[in-house]
Amino acid sequence: MSTLSSSSRPPLNSTALDEAVIAQEEAALQATVPWRADWLTVEGLRHRAKRAVDVAGAFTALALLWWLMVLIALLIKFTSRGPILFQQARRGYRGRTFNVLKFRTMTVDAEQQLVDLESSNESAGGVLFKLRNDPRVTRVGAILRRYSLDELPQLINVLFGEMSLVGPRPLQLRDCEKLLDTNPEAYHRRLQVLPGITGPWQVGGRSELDYSRMVDLDMEYVQNWSLGRDLAIIVKTFYVVACRKGAY
Repeated sequence: MSTLSSSSRPPLNSTALDEAVIAQEEAALQATVPWRADWLTVEGLRHRAKRAVDVAGAFTALALLWWLMVLIALLIKFTSRGPILFQQARRGYRGRTFNVLKFRTMTVDAEQQLVDLESSNESAGGVLFKLRNDPRVTRVGAILRRYSLDELPQLINVLFGEMSLVGPRPLQLRDCEKLLDTNPEAYHRRLQVLPGITGPWQVGGRSELDYSRMVDLDMEYVQNWSLGRDLAIIVKTFYVVACRKGAY
């Protein structure tokens, strides 16, 4: 599988997201990541069925949980300064960038503080940024993150076709850059499917796992995904969230 060398690609980070640079890298990535199988093949029909489950699941969840999302929005609005929703560029299918939606759980200057906090990163390998007692997290945000309620707006990303209910988590551009430097094959393999709201990493331990284990789980999922397995991951996600396993 061909890859992009770190010397030939321009740096990407959350403070310098030049649209021309991103478009250039997306074009290069799409030449290295294969398209899904033709819709008329068995593999293509599997992807269509997965998309149907995604749309039905997202609509159902929004219909059932709209009142909770309104309540969360009001709590955020009246307890901290800043927007209700947080949008951040992420890498999706075939390297396309999209804005992932989340309820804001951090202070408005969280991105600026990240540079100063890099030295405190608790994630082994440094690809992911994880800090158990992150000073940027608001009081309401801590509760939302504990029960993964901040992820609910991503149901809209699913309806837009940018995400799936189940798949590898979409990485921040900072994390993508570091993963490409350390494991180009895994970086490209993860881009062969839509990123998910939940996935093997979420039910396998979340923040308690280091990045190498996350990558192994994601690569195995891409290779062996099925609708039955997706449904099993969704069911297990409810248990993991209720038990607050690996969430911070």
